[in-house]
This record gives sequence, C-alpha cells and structure tokens, in this order.
Amino acid sequence: MAFRRALRRTAVAGGGAVAAAFGLSQLMEYRRTQPGLARLAHVAAEAELKVPYADELPSRQTQLAALRDTPEFDVLVVGGGATGAGCALDAVTRNLKTALVERSDFSSGTSSRSTKLIHGGVRYLQKAIMQLDYEQYMMVKEALHERANLLEIAPHLSAPLPIMLPVYKWWQLPYYWAGIKMYDLVAGIYCLKSSYVLSKSKALEHFPMLKKDKLVGAIVYYDGQHNDARMNLAIALSAARHGAAVANYTEVVRLLKTKDPQTGKERVCGARCRDVTTGQEFDVRAKCVINATGPFTDSLRQMDKQETSNICQPSAGVHIVIPGYYSPDNMGLLDPATSDGRVIFFLPWENMTIAGTTDTPTNVTAHPIPGEDDINFILREVRNYLSPDVEVRRGDVLAAWSGIRPLVTDPNSKDTQSICRNHIVSISDSGLVTIAGGKWTTYRSMAEETLDAAITSHSLSAEPCRTVGLMLEGAKGWTPTLYIRLVQDYGLEKEVAQHLASTYGGKAFDVAKMAKVTGKRWPIVGKRLVSEFPYIEAEVLYAIKEYACTAIDVIARRTRLGFLNVQAADEALPRIVHIMGKELNWSQEKRTEELEAAKKFLYHEMGYRSRSEQLTKTSEINLDYQEVVRYKNRFHKFDKESKGFITTVDVQRVLESINVHIDENALHEILNEVDLNKNGQVEIDEFLQLMSAVKKGHVSDSRLAILMKTAEETLETRGPVTVDRSGGGV
Repeated sequence: MAFRRALRRTAVAGGGAVAAAFGLSQLMEYRRTQPGLARLAHVAAEAELKVPYADELPSRQTQLAALRDTPEFDVLVVGGGATGAGCALDAVTRNLKTALVERSDFSSGTSSRSTKLIHGGVRYLQKAIMQLDYEQYMMVKEALHERANLLEIAPHLSAPLPIMLPVYKWWQLPYYWAGIKMYDLVAGIYCLKSSYVLSKSKALEHFPMLKKDKLVGAIVYYDGQHNDARMNLAIALSAARHGAAVANYTEVVRLLKTKDPQTGKERVCGARCRDVTTGQEFDVRAKCVINATGPFTDSLRQMDKQETSNICQPSAGVHIVIPGYYSPDNMGLLDPATSDGRVIFFLPWENMTIAGTTDTPTNVTAHPIPGEDDINFILREVRNYLSPDVEVRRGDVLAAWSGIRPLVTDPNSKDTQSICRNHIVSISDSGLVTIAGGKWTTYRSMAEETLDAAITSHSLSAEPCRTVGLMLEGAKGWTPTLYIRLVQDYGLEKEVAQHLASTYGGKAFDVAKMAKVTGKRWPIVGKRLVSEFPYIEAEVLYAIKEYACTAIDVIARRTRLGFLNVQAADEALPRIVHIMGKELNWSQEKRTEELEAAKKFLYHEMGYRSRSEQLTKTSEINLDYQEVVRYKNRFHKFDKESKGFITTVDVQRVLESINVHIDENALHEILNEVDLNKNGQVEIDEFLQLMSAVKKGHVSDSRLAILMKTAEETLETRGPVTVDRSGGGV
C-alpha cells in the first residue's frame, strides 16, 4: 500500500514538470522533423551509392599506394577515432575523394576506452532543466536522435539496455521518476522503450545483488550499449568499402602549405605522412585537411600555427572489469550521486561487468594508465550499492583502463577558460578544419557538421549528407538468429557462433570459412584462443584483413580480450603472435618484439600491473596460527624434500600422481604469478603471502592457490581436479 501511495504522489508531483517537458519536446520535434519525418528510414540514396569494394577490402598496401599516388584528394582526415572515421564516411558518401590517416590503430585512443553506452545523457538533461539551459537540452535531444540512428545502422554491435536507478529515499522517487520520464519524452519518436517503476521486491528480483536495506524501489530506463572499438572499426571499414583511402599506423609529420594566388596567404594543402611500420615518408595532398585527433587536437593545430593556444583540457576516465556474476545479464545500474558527486555506471558487457567512470584532470598521452586510487574509488562506490552478501574484492578486477576525454574550450569565445559542453568546429586562417569535443554517441552529426563547414569554407562540390540510416560494416545480412546458421552450416559452438554474429554481423560467415577443423566430434571447427572466451584463431587471420598490424590490435580492438581479462589475453598472446607471424612473414626478432610490446600494453594500460601488485603490496602475512599450519602442510605436500621452495617439477610430480596433466609452459606461467623475486621457484614465505592476500580479498583468482587446494583435496579423496582461472577465494 505504501508503495502505491508513493506512486500516486509521484504522479502528482511529477505531472506538471513532465507536461512542460512534453510540450517543449514535441514543439522541438515538430520543428526538427518537418523537412523529413522518416529520416531514420534507410536512406533512399543508399542503393545509388557506389561501393567499389563491396566484396573484399583493399589491402593496407593498396591503401598506402592510393595515398601516395593520388594527385589530390578533396578531403584528408587526420585521426582514426569515431569522429575521424565518421568524417571520412560522411565525405566519401558525398562523392568527395577522401583520405584518412591514423598514427596508431583505428580506435586506439579514447574511442575504445568508453563506458560502452550510446546515450543522450540523463545527467545532462537534469542540468538542462535545473539551469534552464536550452543549449544543453538540445545537446541531449540531438544525442537521443543519434542513439536511435546508431542502434539501427549497426544492430549487430549495439542493442538497447535497461538501466536501473535504485531509490533509497521516498522523496527521491517522484524526483527521479519525473526526470526519467522527461528523458523518454525528450527522445520523442526515438524513445527506445518506456521507463517504468519497480517495487522493492521486483527490483531485487531483477537485480538480486542490490543492497536491500532502506531500498524503496527502483526506476528502470533504456539507453543503448555497443562494442565501441568494433563500432569505430565498422565506420572506418565502411568508409574504405565506399572508396576512401584509409590507413592506420600512418603519422602526420607536418602539414603542407601553399600560397593562395588571390590573397597571398598560406593555405593548408595536405600533409607529409610517415608509414610507422616501415618509416617511409610521402606527401598526401588535399584541398581540405580535417583535424579529428581527439586529445591530440592541439598538436595538429600547432603544426598549423605554432603560437596557437591550447583548447583541449583532457580529463581521464577510468573503468574496471569484474566477473559477470556481479550483475544480471541484461540490466545495468546507475549510481546518480557518488560520494564525490560523480556518476558511476555498473553494466553487463561481453559476459563481464564493467564499472566506471572517474573524471580527473590529466596530461595528454598516447598511453594512459589506470591509477590505483581510481580503481579503489570505483570499488568503494560499487560496494555502496551491492548487498553485504556480495564481497567486492580488489582481486576480482580482471582489467582496468583509462581513457582521455578531450574536453575543449571554444577558440572563438571571449571567455577562453569556459569549457564547451558540446563539440566545436573551427577553421583556422590557413583553412585547417578542426572538430573537437563532443561524445561517442554524436559522432555522426559531428561529422556532418564538420563536412558542411569544410565544403562551405573550401568551396568543395559535394552531395548532401547521406549517413543517416546508412548501414555500417556487417549490418547487412545480420539477423538475431544468424548464429543458428553458423552452428548448422559450419559446426561452430553456440557461444562462438553468437559471438561471431554479434561482432561481425553478416561478415561472420567470412570468419567461419577461415576457421580450422578442431579434430573433435564437436565443435567441428573453431579453435579457441583461450578456453573461457569465445574468440577463435580464425579471428586473428580475419583481423589482418581488417588492417590489424600488431598483436595489440588483435587483443584490444579486433577482439576485446585485453579489455575483459588481462591474464587470459596474456595467455593468448603467444598463439596470436605465431598466427600473425606466419601470415605476415615476421622474423623471429619481430615476433619477440610484438610479444613484448603486447605484454607491456597489458601490464601498463590494461591494469595488469595494478593487478599483479596486489600481491607485492601486501607483503605482511596476516594469518592466524591455525591458518599458517594448514597452509604449511599444504605446501609440504608439494615440497617433499623440505627445500623451503617448490618448482614446476614439484607441482608436476604431484599432479601426475593424481593423473592430471598441465602443459609445462602453462605451469611456468602459474608459478610466475606468485614468484615475486622471479628466481624460478616459489618459497614458503611467498606462498603464505599469497594465501594472506587471498584471505584479505586482494587476490581472488590465483591459479596456484586453487590448484594446490584442489590437489590436496584430491590426494585425500582421489576425486577429479579442475583448474579454473575464474574461481573465487581459497
């Protein structure tokens, strides 16, 4: 009864505000959509667009040759993130001769390190209403339109996601309900699904991990979720298929300039580029150069004019990945007011749980590192919303990363210290077009605005924008049941087939054709890179067709293994390097170099360092007497000679006695995780230190601890032994 009364009060309190928002939203909707009410229908012109490479993408070498040999492009885009790729796709589909260069890999920066949401921004709408800020209101409305478009043009990579907002005070129910309903109404015809209110019991039924104490109920609304790096890649590949010359690992060394014969002023007319993989330099000439370099915006602006002041004010956002059992499979969680006023999302993603983000000032770097303070902040906030029964352990963090958000100030504004809440498009005196700021969701509209400005300022002859409703790479031929055909036609595991369908869409069949026979009764094809993830070896070969040049490209952006579990990615690396080395004819020196570079990437940028330091930072052995005796007895079952340490030989001997066989290389890796002084053996003190860290929750999935515990039990019962990386504490 109390809940129903609260709902009635909610309806009365929020009714007026919702009505006002509805009127404003519908007025704006009418004005916005009069030129064409069906903008989201597939563009009629799509059939007229030329797709020169519909069957097979040109190789990277072919793309580089096009960059070198083309006398002049209409547009050269610098930057291969979401915005840069979006600009290239917009330009080429307007029949402009288009080039794109990226100094690293597509989506190697901020675009692959997002919260994975396609959203309008609930908190931006709140600010717009509270501050009567029309600009912010229109930013949310534009983002909600773009959200709907992105979900339509890449259905294999994106989907609506229900997000729960738990309510712990009665008065907050009408406040949040009114705000979320406004979010729905502002979306108008682009609303994904209507939000709704849940009672306490229903909220716990949907999200059983939620803290029960003082819970009043919950509000559920819908936003979109996507695989950000794959989405970015799909945009870049779509541009390539339509004829754009795109090349990753191609760095701009300097901008080319020429004097305008009419004004006598210098004009940007292209760029001197360097192929990072070979060191070869060449000129790419273009009528217009677009700077879409995200956090590195100012670097290119200062190539144009050295004394140009900075407009980018970088902010770092850290995310962590924890096991999937922390959240339901199909519902996220929003913490609207953390202890320091920030917003934290807690979302299911790729069968794991992602939590973040932070927002702290930082320096611009190509290799941002997640800080331990930020990781612990996120864990503390997660604990505040989860049941005390769920022990949130630092050792459960499987991966962590930091992305740099390029907040900008408007160079044309008198107040140069004022942060622009949206994006900016500026054109320098020499004609360099810069697009900066904005958010992932609005990449397409940002690209459209940028190209409109470029066409006007450089007097380019172009068609109207055609990217609304233009299906991206893999969208054609995708259906929700496509994975069934992959299972039936190729003999793939169901989980692998679902993964391929949701990653490659209609192109999944091309990957399946490359999969090798397993030699087993089932699955017939598709050898996994690591046992607990559905990534298969054929994806490494296909990644090369998608312009992957390094092992990092494969673990971070063609697959997402590095973002999901750094330890699993580390294990998969030797096989990935072997496959790439064979396909690309790498020397042994090159293979070693690739392996070391990828390990360094995981260690620093994906949180492996923070993860491994949880053991070294907790050197104090915090065990009681009985625990020390128990663990020493366990250790001595392996250390038969009482040497005071164990090696792989000792572990192998015990395992063989109970008929368990583990690959020698895998065994070395297992011991190396605990071998703090890296002398090839695990001393008794190191083992006790490990068990102390496990007890305190700093380490939760040590394979050595699990293996030794299970082996000890098996020696007593002679039962089966399993070694599972994702096990809990011991």
